[in-house]
Amino acid sequence: MTTDVAFVSRYDLRVKLVRDVLKQNTKLSDSAGQALAVQLLHTMDSILERMR
Repeated sequence: MTTDVAFVSRYDLRVKLVRDVLKQNTKLSDSAGQALAVQLLHTMDSILERMR
């Protein structure tokens, strides 16, 4: 018996986490929440480590 395991990157997990938080606290659509989550993560990742 074999089981197919789908790979999910750490980045995708982070996007999902941010998207879910946005979805719980706003009235954004799924696609708008996804787009905003990607933008937020890109912005946070571009901030220098010592400034975070």
